[in-house]
Amino acid sequence: MTEREQQIMDLLRQDPMLSQGEIAKRLGITRSSVGVHLANLGKKGWILGKGYVLGDQVERYIVGIGAANIDLMGRSRAPLVMEDSNPGFIGMSVGGVTHNICENAARMGALVKLITAVGDDVYGEKIRRECQAAGIDTSGFMVLDGETSSTYLSLHHQSGEMAVALSDMRVLQKLSIDFLKGKNSLIRAASAIVVDSGLPEEVLEYVAATYGAEIPVFVDPVSTAYAQKLRGRLRGYHTLKPNLLETEILAEMEIKDQSDLREAARRLIGQGLCQLVVSLGKEGVYYQDRDGKKLRVKGRPMDQVVNATGAGDAFMGGLVYSHLQGYPPEKALPFAVAASRMAIAHQNTINPNISADNVLAVMEQDQITVKQV
Repeated sequence: MTEREQQIMDLLRQDPMLSQGEIAKRLGITRSSVGVHLANLGKKGWILGKGYVLGDQVERYIVGIGAANIDLMGRSRAPLVMEDSNPGFIGMSVGGVTHNICENAARMGALVKLITAVGDDVYGEKIRRECQAAGIDTSGFMVLDGETSSTYLSLHHQSGEMAVALSDMRVLQKLSIDFLKGKNSLIRAASAIVVDSGLPEEVLEYVAATYGAEIPVFVDPVSTAYAQKLRGRLRGYHTLKPNLLETEILAEMEIKDQSDLREAARRLIGQGLCQLVVSLGKEGVYYQDRDGKKLRVKGRPMDQVVNATGAGDAFMGGLVYSHLQGYPPEKALPFAVAASRMAIAHQNTINPNISADNVLAVMEQDQITVKQV
């Protein structure tokens, strides 16, 4: 939300029946400018219908459509020795990219509803129970008889960095367009939609084409393999959050320096994105949007990486939460980076201590900077 849009929102909270002429008079701008700002606020979901019903006066929520699975994570106590048994630590938790994004956003205070596919097994029931405990609405779950719920297995070095992972997400491929059509009213009323590219290609295309013109759709490529589904198919998405390798695949070019990164971003935004946020690992984040804004965000080096698995999901959760709050990129990006740093600092994929207040505290404490480039 821009500064001028915030001023208009403040006036409408005091009197939702203000005319465009009166708003223009109070702010010292033209009536036509007010009309443009009101139209933009409507597109962003902050104003709903006639009489300037404000979006924050109705329930604003996120709908996640994508993976929810059981995460099995092993971490070696010593340097990994391949093709041998390694003493270590093994833990189990609920994961999946869209689930993780949704739980992070829910813990920050957002209302979240999750649409996913699970089997009628012990893992599926665990996924549902833990989602509900985290404050996620599970009424959109598709439960399939005789199917095994999605499972993700990751193996980590002693440092916490991931060495290799395996995923079995076959049940997610059962999540169909027909099922989503049955959830249309729930999806249509969302203020933001989150998807991951583990979904079937036809489902990804359906969500972007059906809802992207009216509701911001945030998409995570998940991996270089899954990113292939999005290549040349970005129209309808609001925000894309790839890492550097995924960006190379999607832009169909090698990225060797800052100039290449800008060109890759230009190509991807040219396909219809509103904003691109590229994760650069230890080098921070690169941001570019369709208005030409280019930013780099970076924090001080981390003292210790405990578990890097959930960093990207926490970052995306922070981005979507920031969107609901109307944060500009200059605040949304460091907020999201701070969320990812909280994830890295905890052994669980999702830090149970994550909250909007704690993320804001980390944002200040870790000296996260935003620079125009």
